[in-house]
Amino acid sequence: MSNWVEINFDCLPLRSIARFDIPLDASPKYRERCLRVKSALENHGSHNTYYLFNGKCTYQLTNDANQGMLEFQFEGTLLTDTADCLTESCDLSLIRLARETCNWLTEPVVNWFAESVRHSVMVEFNRYIEAGDLDQTKKRIEEIESASDDTGGYLGMYL
Repeated sequence: MSNWVEINFDCLPLRSIARFDIPLDASPKYRERCLRVKSALENHGSHNTYYLFNGKCTYQLTNDANQGMLEFQFEGTLLTDTADCLTESCDLSLIRLARETCNWLTEPVVNWFAESVRHSVMVEFNRYIEAGDLDQTKKRIEEIESASDDTGGYLGMYL
């Protein structure tokens, strides 16, 4: 294990959302996510705002992979500064302990680690920005917007 904390997430820049209608054939799980994204847009706007989902944050408390592991799932909104260079705040609507291999775990410890997830995600998002992933996302959005503008706003079915 090379990191003290392992974090994975999918990132949706809220400025990339052009339509707010939910597909009629959407699964209940997808429909719920769409409603959470809409709520994030209403609460935080779309400028320098990102929706993180399918998030996983794993803390390994011992040097044994089978003992002392806490894995949290998370989802929510992250806001950056005006230049999209630094995370300013993190509003995670879901943080829940998904798995653990820690027989000495108590509820206050779980609550403390749940709060630590917020801080860990902010640090990891700054690393995400530094790695250039955000720049790649911005370029893809600009290409999609340009293609949409070139075709009068129509890219094809479901695009």
